[in-house]
Amino acid sequence: MKLSALLEATAARLRPVSGEDAAAEARELVSFALGRRVGFSNGEAELTEKGSEALEALIARRLAHEPLQYIIGEWDLMGLTFRVTEAVLIPRQDTETLVVEAERLIRTRGYRTLLDICTGSGCIGLALAVRTGADAALSDISEAALEVARSNAKLHGVRPRIVKSDLFSAFGGEKFDIITVNPPYIPTKVVGTLAREVQREPAIALDGGADGLAFYRRIRAEFENRLNPGGALVMEIGYDQGEAVPALFESCGTTRVLKDLGGNDRVVVVEPRGEMPNNTGETDADKA
Repeated sequence: MKLSALLEATAARLRPVSGEDAAAEARELVSFALGRRVGFSNGEAELTEKGSEALEALIARRLAHEPLQYIIGEWDLMGLTFRVTEAVLIPRQDTETLVVEAERLIRTRGYRTLLDICTGSGCIGLALAVRTGADAALSDISEAALEVARSNAKLHGVRPRIVKSDLFSAFGGEKFDIITVNPPYIPTKVVGTLAREVQREPAIALDGGADGLAFYRRIRAEFENRLNPGGALVMEIGYDQGEAVPALFESCGTTRVLKDLGGNDRVVVVEPRGEMPNNTGETDADKA
């Protein structure tokens, strides 16, 4: 069977659930069944009977609204591939806005220590550790999520500290140069209205309380005691939280809102007043 015909037939079957992504998802599932990456060639598809059965099972899972990323067990962020299971959120391109800004701050300010809370798969903290060499600590309240983060750390050859913690609870008086977080921020009443695929993701990583701001309030109460002088807090937010989240932190210092590639508010950066960390040989006072 021509590969192009197999891809077209698979995409047609997926279209009721995958919509405009059907062709791309068909390539992922066919690749997974074949055990090799396929593109748009007109080569022959060498699907054995076992491979055909595997593809049928994969299609059935997707038609049952299981996210593609869970089916193939991995997804990319910042050009890096991360293992994902139903214990963690699926990495999304919107989150790259957070990683890009955090990387910029680490490089330009000489930050050395990073804490990534609500780490899930570890994709944020691990991407930053890989790209900058930062001394990273990753934490989550879910042991199942931490197991995924550990496997991803091993996959990428980095050795962060991986700690079970409810936000900052396990870190005593320790402080960091930069804190990153993609917390649960969907209002409770909205979670049940999300796409069926999204509802397969862990509720503990989605549900942000009655107004979606519960975790931001908890972070606001503690983060200043967890940052070194001149440090920064970088948070992902919901598309409609570009006013509410900064308002919670406006008394802390400087707040900035960054937009994602779709033009939606996506990241809030909070920089408490204070000298820059002395990691580059000078402080703000030296520069004045």
